[in-house]
Amino acid sequence: MNRSKTAKCWLPALLIILAVGFVSLNFLAYQHARAMMKFTHGGKRTSKPEALSFPAKFKVLLAGVKLPRPESARPPATLDPESRALSIDGGGGVTLEAWHVDRGPEAPLVILFHAYSAEKTSLLFEARTFLDLGASVLLVDFRGSGGSSEFYTTLGVREADDVAAAVGYARQHLPHSSLVLFGQSMGSAAILRAVDVHGVDPDGVILEAVFDTMLNTVRNRFHAMGVPSFPSAELLVFWAGKQWSVNGFSHNPVNYARSLNCPSLFMHGARDPRATLLEARRVFDAVPGPKTFVQFDAAGHEPYARRFPDEWRTAVAELIRGSRFFLN
Repeated sequence: MNRSKTAKCWLPALLIILAVGFVSLNFLAYQHARAMMKFTHGGKRTSKPEALSFPAKFKVLLAGVKLPRPESARPPATLDPESRALSIDGGGGVTLEAWHVDRGPEAPLVILFHAYSAEKTSLLFEARTFLDLGASVLLVDFRGSGGSSEFYTTLGVREADDVAAAVGYARQHLPHSSLVLFGQSMGSAAILRAVDVHGVDPDGVILEAVFDTMLNTVRNRFHAMGVPSFPSAELLVFWAGKQWSVNGFSHNPVNYARSLNCPSLFMHGARDPRATLLEARRVFDAVPGPKTFVQFDAAGHEPYARRFPDEWRTAVAELIRGSRFFLN
Protein backbone atom coordinates (compact mmCIF):
# COMPACT_ATOMS: atom_id res chain seq x y z
CA MET A 1 0.00 0.00 0.00
CA ASN A 2 2.78 2.41 0.88
CA ARG A 3 4.59 1.55 -2.34
CA SER A 4 1.44 2.35 -4.30
CA LYS A 5 1.10 5.71 -2.59
CA THR A 6 4.80 6.47 -3.20
CA ALA A 7 4.43 5.65 -6.90
CA LYS A 8 1.41 7.92 -7.16
CA CYS A 9 3.37 10.75 -5.57
CA TRP A 10 6.37 10.35 -7.86
CA LEU A 11 4.44 9.90 -11.10
CA PRO A 12 3.33 13.55 -11.47
CA ALA A 13 6.86 14.73 -10.65
CA LEU A 14 8.32 12.36 -13.24
CA LEU A 15 5.87 13.56 -15.86
CA ILE A 16 6.76 17.17 -15.09
CA ILE A 17 10.49 16.40 -15.39
CA LEU A 18 9.93 14.67 -18.73
CA ALA A 19 7.81 17.56 -19.99
CA VAL A 20 10.40 20.14 -18.94
CA GLY A 21 13.13 18.08 -20.59
CA PHE A 22 11.13 17.79 -23.80
CA VAL A 23 10.43 21.52 -23.92
CA SER A 24 14.06 22.37 -23.12
CA LEU A 25 15.38 20.06 -25.82
CA ASN A 26 13.05 21.59 -28.39
CA PHE A 27 14.04 25.09 -27.31
CA LEU A 28 17.73 24.26 -27.74
CA ALA A 29 17.04 22.72 -31.15
CA TYR A 30 15.13 25.84 -32.19
CA GLN A 31 18.04 28.04 -31.07
CA HIS A 32 20.59 25.86 -32.86
CA ALA A 33 18.58 25.94 -36.07
CA ARG A 34 18.32 29.71 -35.91
CA ALA A 35 22.05 30.06 -35.22
CA MET A 36 22.92 27.82 -38.18
CA MET A 37 20.75 29.73 -40.63
CA LYS A 38 20.80 33.34 -39.41
CA PHE A 39 24.06 35.24 -39.84
CA THR A 40 25.22 37.63 -37.14
CA HIS A 41 26.49 41.19 -37.52
CA GLY A 42 30.22 40.78 -37.12
CA GLY A 43 32.00 38.94 -34.33
CA LYS A 44 34.21 35.85 -34.39
CA ARG A 45 33.02 32.72 -36.13
CA THR A 46 32.75 29.51 -34.11
CA SER A 47 35.63 27.15 -34.90
CA LYS A 48 35.13 23.80 -36.61
CA PRO A 49 33.78 21.12 -34.22
CA GLU A 50 36.98 19.09 -34.48
CA ALA A 51 39.03 22.06 -33.28
CA LEU A 52 36.92 22.89 -30.21
CA SER A 53 37.95 22.07 -26.67
CA PHE A 54 35.51 20.20 -24.44
CA PRO A 55 34.33 23.38 -22.63
CA ALA A 56 33.91 25.11 -26.01
CA LYS A 57 31.90 22.17 -27.36
CA PHE A 58 29.65 22.27 -24.30
CA LYS A 59 29.10 25.99 -24.80
CA VAL A 60 28.22 25.46 -28.47
CA LEU A 61 25.79 22.68 -27.56
CA LEU A 62 23.99 25.09 -25.23
CA ALA A 63 24.13 28.29 -27.26
CA GLY A 64 24.62 27.19 -30.86
CA VAL A 65 27.23 28.30 -33.36
CA LYS A 66 28.04 31.90 -34.21
CA LEU A 67 28.27 32.68 -37.92
CA PRO A 68 29.11 36.25 -38.93
CA ARG A 69 27.76 37.20 -42.34
CA PRO A 70 30.34 36.08 -44.95
CA GLU A 71 31.67 39.20 -46.66
CA SER A 72 34.70 40.44 -48.57
CA ALA A 73 35.97 43.89 -49.44
CA ARG A 74 37.92 42.67 -52.48
CA PRO A 75 37.08 44.34 -55.82
CA PRO A 76 36.10 42.44 -59.00
CA ALA A 77 39.61 42.97 -60.41
CA THR A 78 40.81 40.50 -57.78
CA LEU A 79 39.47 37.79 -60.07
CA ASP A 80 40.70 39.22 -63.36
CA PRO A 81 41.47 42.70 -64.75
CA GLU A 82 38.48 42.32 -67.10
CA SER A 83 36.08 41.24 -64.36
CA ARG A 84 32.96 43.34 -63.77
CA ALA A 85 30.31 43.24 -61.07
CA LEU A 86 26.73 42.36 -62.01
CA SER A 87 23.47 42.57 -60.11
CA ILE A 88 20.98 39.74 -60.62
CA ASP A 89 17.33 39.87 -59.60
CA GLY A 90 16.76 36.80 -57.44
CA GLY A 91 13.03 37.39 -57.09
CA GLY A 92 11.07 38.25 -53.96
CA GLY A 93 13.23 41.29 -53.29
CA VAL A 94 16.47 39.26 -53.26
CA THR A 95 19.43 40.75 -55.14
CA LEU A 96 22.47 38.67 -56.05
CA GLU A 97 25.92 40.05 -56.75
CA ALA A 98 28.15 38.28 -59.26
CA TRP A 99 31.48 38.84 -60.99
CA HIS A 100 31.66 38.12 -64.70
CA VAL A 101 34.64 37.63 -66.97
CA ASP A 102 33.75 37.36 -70.66
CA ARG A 103 35.93 35.31 -73.00
CA GLY A 104 33.57 35.81 -75.94
CA PRO A 105 30.36 34.15 -77.20
CA GLU A 106 32.21 31.08 -78.50
CA ALA A 107 33.56 30.26 -75.04
CA PRO A 108 31.61 28.14 -72.55
CA LEU A 109 30.35 29.83 -69.40
CA VAL A 110 31.05 28.31 -65.98
CA ILE A 111 28.85 29.59 -63.14
CA LEU A 112 30.34 28.98 -59.69
CA PHE A 113 28.39 28.61 -56.43
CA HIS A 114 30.10 28.63 -53.04
CA ALA A 115 29.66 26.53 -49.89
CA TYR A 116 27.78 27.16 -46.64
CA SER A 117 28.88 30.24 -44.67
CA ALA A 118 31.22 31.29 -47.48
CA GLU A 119 31.08 33.87 -50.30
CA LYS A 120 32.23 34.10 -53.90
CA THR A 121 35.90 34.98 -53.27
CA SER A 122 36.33 31.56 -51.65
CA LEU A 123 36.23 30.23 -55.25
CA LEU A 124 38.78 32.57 -56.79
CA PHE A 125 41.31 29.79 -57.40
CA GLU A 126 38.74 27.59 -59.13
CA ALA A 127 37.40 30.51 -61.20
CA ARG A 128 40.90 31.48 -62.36
CA THR A 129 41.56 27.89 -63.40
CA PHE A 130 38.44 27.89 -65.54
CA LEU A 131 39.61 31.16 -67.09
CA ASP A 132 42.99 29.59 -67.83
CA LEU A 133 41.14 26.76 -69.57
CA GLY A 134 39.47 29.30 -71.86
CA ALA A 135 36.03 29.58 -70.30
CA SER A 136 34.04 32.64 -69.29
CA VAL A 137 33.05 32.64 -65.63
CA LEU A 138 30.22 33.99 -63.51
CA LEU A 139 31.10 33.95 -59.81
CA VAL A 140 27.92 34.27 -57.72
CA ASP A 141 27.17 35.23 -54.11
CA PHE A 142 24.21 33.32 -52.68
CA ARG A 143 21.62 35.32 -50.76
CA GLY A 144 22.97 36.31 -47.36
CA SER A 145 26.59 36.32 -48.52
CA GLY A 146 29.12 38.75 -49.99
CA GLY A 147 27.55 41.52 -52.05
CA SER A 148 24.11 39.91 -52.20
CA SER A 149 21.16 40.97 -50.09
CA GLU A 150 19.65 39.19 -47.05
CA PHE A 151 21.14 37.90 -43.81
CA TYR A 152 20.30 34.21 -43.82
CA THR A 153 21.04 30.86 -45.42
CA THR A 154 18.82 27.82 -45.98
CA LEU A 155 21.55 25.24 -46.70
CA GLY A 156 20.67 24.95 -50.36
CA VAL A 157 16.87 25.16 -50.35
CA ARG A 158 16.24 28.76 -51.35
CA GLU A 159 19.76 28.93 -52.73
CA ALA A 160 18.40 26.73 -55.53
CA ASP A 161 16.25 29.74 -56.47
CA ASP A 162 19.50 31.72 -56.72
CA VAL A 163 20.98 29.10 -59.04
CA ALA A 164 17.90 29.31 -61.26
CA ALA A 165 18.04 33.12 -61.24
CA ALA A 166 21.74 33.16 -62.18
CA VAL A 167 21.20 30.65 -65.01
CA GLY A 168 18.22 32.62 -66.29
CA TYR A 169 20.26 35.82 -66.26
CA ALA A 170 23.16 34.14 -68.05
CA ARG A 171 20.96 32.72 -70.78
CA GLN A 172 19.37 36.11 -71.39
CA HIS A 173 22.32 38.48 -71.03
CA LEU A 174 25.61 36.58 -71.33
CA PRO A 175 26.20 34.96 -74.75
CA HIS A 176 28.02 31.63 -74.47
CA SER A 177 28.43 28.39 -76.39
CA SER A 178 27.47 26.13 -73.48
CA LEU A 179 26.83 26.29 -69.75
CA VAL A 180 28.49 24.41 -66.86
CA LEU A 181 27.53 24.76 -63.18
CA PHE A 182 30.13 24.31 -60.45
CA GLY A 183 29.26 23.95 -56.77
CA GLN A 184 30.92 23.19 -53.46
CA SER A 185 29.00 21.45 -50.65
CA MET A 186 25.86 23.58 -50.20
CA GLY A 187 26.45 24.94 -53.70
CA SER A 188 26.32 21.38 -55.03
CA ALA A 189 23.06 20.71 -53.21
CA ALA A 190 21.56 23.95 -54.53
CA ILE A 191 22.51 23.03 -58.11
CA LEU A 192 20.90 19.60 -57.84
CA ARG A 193 17.74 21.10 -56.33
CA ALA A 194 17.61 23.74 -59.08
CA VAL A 195 17.81 21.00 -61.72
CA ASP A 196 15.05 18.98 -60.06
CA VAL A 197 12.69 21.71 -58.84
CA HIS A 198 13.25 24.53 -61.33
CA GLY A 199 14.10 22.52 -64.43
CA VAL A 200 17.51 24.13 -64.83
CA ASP A 201 19.19 22.38 -67.77
CA PRO A 202 22.98 22.94 -67.93
CA ASP A 203 25.36 21.25 -70.37
CA GLY A 204 27.41 19.89 -67.49
CA VAL A 205 27.82 20.08 -63.70
CA ILE A 206 30.82 19.78 -61.39
CA LEU A 207 29.86 18.94 -57.81
CA GLU A 208 32.26 18.89 -54.86
CA ALA A 209 31.63 17.55 -51.35
CA VAL A 210 27.90 16.97 -51.84
CA PHE A 211 25.77 15.62 -48.97
CA ASP A 212 22.97 13.11 -49.55
CA THR A 213 20.29 14.32 -47.13
CA MET A 214 19.81 17.31 -44.89
CA LEU A 215 19.27 15.03 -41.90
CA ASN A 216 22.52 13.14 -42.46
CA THR A 217 24.64 16.25 -42.81
CA VAL A 218 23.19 17.60 -39.53
CA ARG A 219 23.82 14.24 -37.87
CA ASN A 220 27.42 14.38 -39.04
CA ARG A 221 27.92 17.71 -37.31
CA PHE A 222 26.82 16.19 -34.01
CA HIS A 223 29.15 13.25 -34.58
CA ALA A 224 32.00 15.72 -35.15
CA MET A 225 31.20 17.18 -31.74
CA GLY A 226 31.49 13.71 -30.23
CA VAL A 227 27.86 13.63 -29.02
CA PRO A 228 24.89 11.44 -30.00
CA SER A 229 22.85 12.87 -32.86
CA PHE A 230 19.46 11.43 -31.88
CA PRO A 231 17.04 13.08 -31.35
CA SER A 232 18.79 16.44 -31.57
CA ALA A 233 19.48 16.24 -35.31
CA GLU A 234 15.87 15.37 -36.07
CA LEU A 235 14.59 18.23 -33.91
CA LEU A 236 17.06 20.68 -35.45
CA VAL A 237 15.97 19.79 -39.00
CA PHE A 238 12.31 20.05 -37.94
CA TRP A 239 12.69 23.50 -36.39
CA ALA A 240 14.88 24.77 -39.21
CA GLY A 241 12.08 23.91 -41.60
CA LYS A 242 9.49 25.60 -39.41
CA GLN A 243 11.51 28.80 -39.19
CA TRP A 244 11.92 29.12 -42.95
CA SER A 245 8.72 27.43 -44.14
CA VAL A 246 10.54 24.55 -45.82
CA ASN A 247 10.57 20.81 -45.25
CA GLY A 248 14.11 20.02 -44.15
CA PHE A 249 13.44 16.28 -44.24
CA SER A 250 12.76 16.47 -47.98
CA HIS A 251 15.87 18.52 -48.77
CA ASN A 252 17.75 15.54 -50.14
CA PRO A 253 20.25 15.84 -53.01
CA VAL A 254 20.12 12.06 -53.39
CA ASN A 255 16.55 12.50 -54.65
CA TYR A 256 17.23 15.64 -56.71
CA ALA A 257 20.03 13.76 -58.51
CA ARG A 258 17.53 11.56 -60.31
CA SER A 259 16.71 14.52 -62.57
CA LEU A 260 20.33 15.11 -63.65
CA ASN A 261 20.82 13.98 -67.25
CA CYS A 262 23.76 16.10 -68.42
CA PRO A 263 27.42 15.01 -68.01
CA SER A 264 28.38 15.31 -64.35
CA LEU A 265 31.63 15.21 -62.41
CA PHE A 266 31.54 14.40 -58.70
CA MET A 267 34.63 15.05 -56.57
CA HIS A 268 34.86 13.99 -52.95
CA GLY A 269 37.30 13.55 -50.09
CA ALA A 270 37.54 10.07 -48.61
CA ARG A 271 38.08 11.56 -45.13
CA ASP A 272 35.16 13.99 -45.22
CA PRO A 273 33.40 13.92 -41.82
CA ARG A 274 30.54 16.25 -42.78
CA ALA A 275 29.46 14.60 -46.02
CA THR A 276 30.85 11.08 -45.97
CA LEU A 277 32.17 9.26 -49.01
CA LEU A 278 29.33 6.74 -48.75
CA GLU A 279 26.76 9.54 -48.77
CA ALA A 280 28.36 11.15 -51.82
CA ARG A 281 28.36 7.80 -53.60
CA ARG A 282 24.63 7.48 -52.95
CA VAL A 283 24.04 10.78 -54.74
CA PHE A 284 26.34 9.77 -57.59
CA ASP A 285 24.61 6.41 -58.00
CA ALA A 286 21.22 8.14 -58.27
CA VAL A 287 22.30 10.17 -61.33
CA PRO A 288 20.93 8.61 -64.55
CA GLY A 289 23.08 10.65 -66.96
CA PRO A 290 26.76 10.24 -67.93
CA LYS A 291 28.89 10.67 -64.84
CA THR A 292 32.37 10.45 -63.34
CA PHE A 293 33.44 10.16 -59.70
CA VAL A 294 36.87 11.38 -58.59
CA GLN A 295 37.99 10.47 -55.07
CA PHE A 296 40.72 12.28 -53.15
CA ASP A 297 41.92 9.81 -50.55
CA ALA A 298 43.74 12.33 -48.34
CA ALA A 299 41.05 15.04 -48.42
CA GLY A 300 38.38 15.99 -45.89
CA HIS A 301 35.60 18.54 -46.27
CA GLU A 302 37.67 21.11 -48.11
CA PRO A 303 38.28 22.65 -51.55
CA TYR A 304 40.29 20.26 -53.68
CA ALA A 305 41.68 22.56 -56.37
CA ARG A 306 44.41 24.13 -54.25
CA ARG A 307 45.57 20.91 -52.62
CA PHE A 308 45.41 18.74 -55.73
CA PRO A 309 45.73 21.29 -58.57
CA ASP A 310 46.90 18.95 -61.32
CA GLU A 311 44.37 16.19 -60.64
CA TRP A 312 41.59 18.74 -60.22
CA ARG A 313 42.40 20.60 -63.44
CA THR A 314 42.56 17.37 -65.43
CA ALA A 315 39.21 16.20 -64.09
CA VAL A 316 37.33 19.43 -64.79
CA ALA A 317 38.89 19.81 -68.23
CA GLU A 318 37.71 16.32 -69.19
CA LEU A 319 34.18 17.07 -67.95
CA ILE A 320 34.07 20.32 -69.91
CA ARG A 321 35.32 18.67 -73.07
CA GLY A 322 32.68 15.99 -72.63
CA SER A 323 29.92 18.56 -72.32
CA ARG A 324 29.59 19.12 -76.06
CA PHE A 325 32.15 21.92 -76.33
CA PHE A 326 35.90 22.33 -76.44
CA LEU A 327 38.39 24.27 -74.34
CA ASN A 328 42.04 24.90 -75.10
